[in-house]
Amino acid sequence: MQDLNEAVDLLKEGGVGVLPTDTLYGLVGSALVPETVERIYELKRRDGRKPLIVLISHIDELEQFGIVCSEELMVRLNTYWPGRYSIILPAIDDQFDYLSRNTGTIAFRMPDKEDLLEILSQTGPLVAPSANIDGNSPAKTAEEARKYFGTDADFYIDGGELGGKPSTVLELDGEKVRVIRP
Repeated sequence: MQDLNEAVDLLKEGGVGVLPTDTLYGLVGSALVPETVERIYELKRRDGRKPLIVLISHIDELEQFGIVCSEELMVRLNTYWPGRYSIILPAIDDQFDYLSRNTGTIAFRMPDKEDLLEILSQTGPLVAPSANIDGNSPAKTAEEARKYFGTDADFYIDGGELGGKPSTVLELDGEKVRVIRP
């Protein structure tokens, strides 16, 4: 297991690793580096049509993805964030097709976990699917994650045993809120 500073440096360089999120252990990498995102799809053996959730440390980071927040949208997002809600928003910029996977949307979450927010403030937005091979149970410990990815992940941060559930995924559509994943 590496230390956090080492992990942050590796993430800034486009590395991929495992760390505890606010829900489960995540296989994380920079959301702004397409090659890193593709590497995560390969490691997880994930269906390339299924988008990943992007973790952010502050609402202002949405601008990096071409999302302009109206006052109304800011108020709505602040009712869910920080928290266990991943919010699907329209992806306006084609350069992020590698994240939207041709859905025209990207899901974002601002976690309610101080140490994770601190990591995100240093690394920038991270994709963070659960740490497992697609179709298998999410890792509850860093050691379980290591069994899935071995030396293919650049680092593992041990946060003890996590028994959380995946985030609730919501789509905001005008005044309506659709629950995509409870």
